Amino acid sequence: MANVLVISPSGEVYDHDCVRWYQHSDVQRSIRHYHNSGDMFVFDSSLKLLDFDRLDVLDIRTVDAAAIDRANREYDYVFLRGSNYIHQEMDWENAASVLSRLKIPVLAFGVGAQAPAKGKLELPESGRRIWQLISERSTTLGVRGAYTAEVLWSMGIKNTRIVGCPTAFRNNDPELRIDLPALEKVRRVGFTVRREVSKAYSPDVRLYLTRHRDIIKQMASRFDIALMMQGEVEEKMILWGTEEQKEEAWRVLTGEAWWRDWFFDAEIEALWRTRLFYSDVVADYENLVREKDLVLGYRLHGNLMALANGVPSIYFTYDSRTVEFAETFGIPCYDVYSEKEFRLEDYWQQELFEKFNRCYYQRYQDMRDLLDENGVPHKMKPRAKFRKAA
Repeated sequence: MANVLVISPSGEVYDHDCVRWYQHSDVQRSIRHYHNSGDMFVFDSSLKLLDFDRLDVLDIRTVDAAAIDRANREYDYVFLRGSNYIHQEMDWENAASVLSRLKIPVLAFGVGAQAPAKGKLELPESGRRIWQLISERSTTLGVRGAYTAEVLWSMGIKNTRIVGCPTAFRNNDPELRIDLPALEKVRRVGFTVRREVSKAYSPDVRLYLTRHRDIIKQMASRFDIALMMQGEVEEKMILWGTEEQKEEAWRVLTGEAWWRDWFFDAEIEALWRTRLFYSDVVADYENLVREKDLVLGYRLHGNLMALANGVPSIYFTYDSRTVEFAETFGIPCYDVYSEKEFRLEDYWQQELFEKFNRCYYQRYQDMRDLLDENGVPHKMKPRAKFRKAA
């Protein structure tokens, strides 16, 4: 086991390797604060893969020489929680000055690049410097997929390994697979909602939203549906707020032109009033998806949490991140900008999920190799050895 530092944690740690939002029981403390639950999923999943005694945070906001000396003396390595870090707007604060003084290894744990909706990704020199520093302090960098590896290659960084995301492997099961039940047996469905979207990443926001709305209604007409939110303020206020906050949330939503014109109608309102799910505790999400027969929708990590627990999931791809995830893991996916309508039957085919099963089998070993290559103690079980035919 090891003493470990983390860059960019997302939530507080309890019971050694479990994550929830800071002071989660104080609902009013963070009810107006948007924090993406997917980041908590990744942090929680990373800890479940690692074998460690002690975990602390490496502060990249300030350059504290004494703290850096202590890190070099007392800790075995530092890991950067997997996220969408490689893009033009990323603010690394004082990370370059901190990393340049570190002598211990730095593990990039499933990091990803975000392509703009138009044009080529061009990182500022400060961003390029960060990845050079991490590359120099790693045997290999764990990246989300081929696109991220290509972006880093263009900067001269070649020591990458495609591993996807720790969330997929959170149960340390090298033999995990998805086997579809008959579609007529599907009853309980989770839909991962992402109603907010940036024009910088979506080439057609209106189509993104209207498709989103129509597919939610389609699934709700067929199944017992839960709408899985991941940190949106208005939805938190609808679920947990005072009566005044609930009324405020509805005023905000119905006052937004995009919601009113492209998303909202009486059926959606009824679903929002009765079918929302949100929690500030990662374990609550995992317990929820384990009860579902299917999870699908727009959220990367909400969908991946389902797959990690053997529950079928279908991705809705709408930007470079979602496409890269689907490609890395061979996940059945629907392009929300395509000309064809979504039909669940088109994706409920075992051969499509066998592609995921094959990719997962290989990616599990890739993640395990990444940790071994970087000398990181871990809990990932080895795969069963291949046996030669008699």
